[in-house]
Amino acid sequence: MSSRFYLSIPDTQKLAGAGPLAFRSRGSAGIAEELEAALRTDVLYKRWAAGQDDPEDIDVQLSATDPSATVVGEQKDLHVDLVVTTSLTGDTLRHRLRLLAGSFWQLRDVTAA
Repeated sequence: MSSRFYLSIPDTQKLAGAGPLAFRSRGSAGIAEELEAALRTDVLYKRWAAGQDDPEDIDVQLSATDPSATVVGEQKDLHVDLVVTTSLTGDTLRHRLRLLAGSFWQLRDVTAA
């Protein structure tokens, strides 16, 4: 079962300080594309896991992917709203967002897709 997550990034300029795996894009289309790739593939997860002290001790559920995940972004000044539709758990989505946006994002709502 898929869920729809409504997210907000209040100030995309702050993303530069989100860490080594942070979003490179600052516009809604680029951010949506990067997040969609992070949900559909395990590339971001593997980059993060490789930097961990004990990669074998990581919760395997965090490596899950959803090849059908979609992300739509809308730009409003420095503010970006995202709608993510995925079958991944909220914990997995939050983990990927922390890697990409640090603490510079907000969950607004969750609904069934």
